[in-house]
Amino acid sequence: MEEETKKIIEENPVALATVNSEGNPHVIAVAFVKIKNEKIIITNNHMNLTINNIKGNSKVSLAVWNKDWKGYGIDGTAEYFEEGEWLDFVKSIEENKEEPCKGAIIISINNIKKLA
Repeated sequence: MEEETKKIIEENPVALATVNSEGNPHVIAVAFVKIKNEKIIITNNHMNLTINNIKGNSKVSLAVWNKDWKGYGIDGTAEYFEEGEWLDFVKSIEENKEEPCKGAIIISINNIKKLA
């Protein structure tokens, strides 16, 4: 991943879209997103519906842009971890210091495109 892409993802709020078992979309805004080993890492602090959707359908989409409207649309496959190294990683993020850190969403990128 290019450094500029990583910077935009890590320094701006990200829209995370999932789909429930009936095929209905659900989108939330998330902050404190990190990139590690070419994967997108998002902390679950308060995401009950999003986590249930991921457990039923691992396909997700994200959109992120900066104040200059430079951004990316990302399609990926999400896994959810409630223990282990990924949970330890999100607990170590400074921004999560006062957060519950219930789990970690790890997204493998399938497609990334620049937003016009």
